[in-house]
Amino acid sequence: MIPETDLAYLLQQLLNAAPTAALYAMLAFGYSLSFGLTKRADFTPGALFAFAGQMFVFFTSFGYDRLWLVYPAALALGAVVAFLYTLLAASLVGSRVIRPLSSISPNSVIIASLAIMITLMELVRIAADARDLWLSPFLNARLTIWNAVGFPVVLTQIQVINASTMAAIVIAASLFLARSHLGRQWRAVCDDSGAAQLLGVNSGRVLITASLVTAAFSAVAGIMATGYYGSMDFGSGLMFGLKVVMIAAIGDQSSPAKSALGAAIFGIVETLWGAYMAYLWRDLAMFSLLVILAVLLRREKGFNPTVSLLGHRRPWR
Repeated sequence: MIPETDLAYLLQQLLNAAPTAALYAMLAFGYSLSFGLTKRADFTPGALFAFAGQMFVFFTSFGYDRLWLVYPAALALGAVVAFLYTLLAASLVGSRVIRPLSSISPNSVIIASLAIMITLMELVRIAADARDLWLSPFLNARLTIWNAVGFPVVLTQIQVINASTMAAIVIAASLFLARSHLGRQWRAVCDDSGAAQLLGVNSGRVLITASLVTAAFSAVAGIMATGYYGSMDFGSGLMFGLKVVMIAAIGDQSSPAKSALGAAIFGIVETLWGAYMAYLWRDLAMFSLLVILAVLLRREKGFNPTVSLLGHRRPWR
């Protein structure tokens, strides 16, 4: 028999993994929408993720300290302004930087996305006068899931809200992509943009729409993650973005839902590693796992080297 305390500890870690898994799933789903069309690695979603989080903290602080708003109103102001600023930044970056470069030298998009991350980081640093801003804790009341002897299993309100909201967004977006006319157009352009164009699909409009949806997913994920962790920096954005890029690179880019599921599994494994193994080596172990999966799942030439974490494979297009 497994001791009750050990079972309670395992359940607690699985519940703790829920917000992280939902966050990875949401980022992976949004990123796959663009990656499935461009087939190019792009760190811009990670930059927008961090930018949205920092804008959220900055404008929440501004509303509370300068406008004398009550804290819930300041949080709402920060979330709305951060979301709009992130979409504006994504539109400018996409139209002025990414799109021109992708038509001239697609591989330069990777370098440009890193430059975009540095630029956004410096803009936020200047706006905040190089100060580290933090949110005051909120929605941190505990909900007891299992009152085990000596080890009660609990979740906070914000953990429940974040995990359920992001999971609901991913599920709703998956259903919309699978059943809507726009989803069929996205799949057509993803498979062969030239053939889709000949059949009357506006490939450019589909790409723009997918890019804006990716930016919206990054913005919402950044705002909710910042509310959960209390702050955000571009180092975190780079780490989350890099993990999502690698997950998408070994996943099925034609199925954002499968990429999201693989990312959620990755988030659970990452949390369990931190709970049972040395936390210092967690990131090294997780990146090593992604590299090993990329090598083991690599296809022979003539086929797409990106395959699903769940085992699905598709030929090179």
